[in-house]
Amino acid sequence: MEQVTAATVKQAGKVIAVHLSYQSRADQRGRTPAKPSYFLKASSSLSLTDSKTERPAGCELLAYEGEIALVIGTAARRVSVEDAWSHVGYVTASNDLGVYDLKYADKGSNVRSKSGDGFTPFGPGLIPAADVNPTALRVRTWINGEPVQDDTTAGLIFPFSQIVADLSQLMTLDPGDVILTGTPAGSSVAVPGDVIEVEVSSAAPDLSTAGSNTAGSNPAGLSTGRLRTVVVQGETQFADFGNGPKATDSDREDAYGSAEAAGLTPKGLSAELKRKLTSVGTATLSAQLRKRGLNNVSIDGLKSTRPELRIAGTARTLRYVPNREDLFKAHGGGYNAQKRIINTLNDGDVLVMEARGEPGTGTVGDILALRAQVKGAAAIVTDGGVRDVAAVAALDMPTFFTGSHPAVLGRKHIPWDTDLTISCGGATVQPGDIIVGDADGVLVIPPSLAEEVADDAITQEHEETYIAEMVAEGNSVEGLYPMNAAWKSRFADWATTHPNPAAQP
Repeated sequence: MEQVTAATVKQAGKVIAVHLSYQSRADQRGRTPAKPSYFLKASSSLSLTDSKTERPAGCELLAYEGEIALVIGTAARRVSVEDAWSHVGYVTASNDLGVYDLKYADKGSNVRSKSGDGFTPFGPGLIPAADVNPTALRVRTWINGEPVQDDTTAGLIFPFSQIVADLSQLMTLDPGDVILTGTPAGSSVAVPGDVIEVEVSSAAPDLSTAGSNTAGSNPAGLSTGRLRTVVVQGETQFADFGNGPKATDSDREDAYGSAEAAGLTPKGLSAELKRKLTSVGTATLSAQLRKRGLNNVSIDGLKSTRPELRIAGTARTLRYVPNREDLFKAHGGGYNAQKRIINTLNDGDVLVMEARGEPGTGTVGDILALRAQVKGAAAIVTDGGVRDVAAVAALDMPTFFTGSHPAVLGRKHIPWDTDLTISCGGATVQPGDIIVGDADGVLVIPPSLAEEVADDAITQEHEETYIAEMVAEGNSVEGLYPMNAAWKSRFADWATTHPNPAAQP
């Protein structure tokens, strides 16, 4: 087994990283990709064991990702899956470090967030690829001596041979190139003073999955040794001519792995408030809002793909502006505002879109609507059109929309910005507002009023149940709807034997 040296590091022409490749990580993220996808890291980010890596000044979210790294041994171009492993020279340990504070500036490229000096520690030992079974390797990570990641390549979604073969379809993999093969569950945030260690070793071979990826005898005891990195605090501030650090709670949740791990208050409505709001109709809630002087809180002109469902959630907002071809090139393509907000939705969020009431193009289609559902969104609300309406209507999550249209959003709209105050269907919507919808329509409820509005709406519907029974028995609505003092007294007697089920938690 060879040791990684400075010469080895300098030999790397390119560093290619896989976004998501372990099922344990996919389960943690709530999505399993059908095919592998990649990003590049600067080769200057490579460093040796016992190195010091700076958390840049002003950043709080330096995340570690223990990974198995492949070092290409012989050039590979358009190689088959069956032949791919023979082009791998060595296996070693790596740490795919990155700062989530800068991800917003990358627009999906990971250049700033992942390519800092020392952000790819590498080594310390190089295990010859011919000596191991790639389906039977183990990767482990420790923080200050405590284990935090432990998985084997039996848990890969994409075998190493598939990754090598896939990359070789597009580019020549040259000797010395490094492929970071993804991290398992357990990645989190490191702080200055932390010592991160990563080790790759041989695991017991799984003969049932060996097949074309089997190579070597996988002898027991092969190990890279522990790759050791010390986190230190950077002191040099970012200059104002470039993007500086900026972190949101969504970034913190992603970096730590969960809202709980990040120490965040759970987002969205409480389960009890959501139960209350969905136990009554929007017609009743609208009456209660009107009593409080709120007459312009209805998002008008929409229909639901699932009119039998009632939804309640917290608003996330997206604004479209009218399409202008020169601007669409910069804002409409790639990882645009529409895709970014959908990718950061949380359980119980309602994505509300301002499309200026323009139905002449789709503002969401089947793939992104499915992504919103997978992320846990309660609903999508748009005062524009929907593409692929049959597929969107087949989802469990309802979408409220003006009509269907086959065109993509670029015909009329540019997705411009997110999480700001918008207008949708004639109503003003702010991030964090409570959105309630059913077959009758969609309402915007100020969070400060939600609890009392829900309680009074529950009481109102209980009273109206009694009124309906009395009308069915032949009573006149005069003095009954609304109830005068005499009818209120009778209702009080009736309520003692007919408790309100919606009022019970």
